[in-house]
Amino acid sequence: MNKSQLINAVAESVNLSKVDVKRVVDELFLQMEKKLDEGDKVVLSGFGVFSTANTAERQGRNPRTGEAVRIAARRSVRFHSNMDIK
Repeated sequence: MNKSQLINAVAESVNLSKVDVKRVVDELFLQMEKKLDEGDKVVLSGFGVFSTANTAERQGRNPRTGEAVRIAARRSVRFHSNMDIK
């Protein structure tokens, strides 16, 4: 399911316009992004936890040439589910 399919499904389910649901979904993602940028965790009970993790700079290899390359340090988003899928 992509974002537009999610918006369509929610709009049908709660009988709201797609425009209103899109604004809510966009704002939800924006607020999650802000909190993750600040280093906070985003906990959605019954669904999962979004958090950030720092990865140190490291040495890698170009698989095609075998040449050593530097892989820059970065921060990425992690997700851990706390939902039992049945």
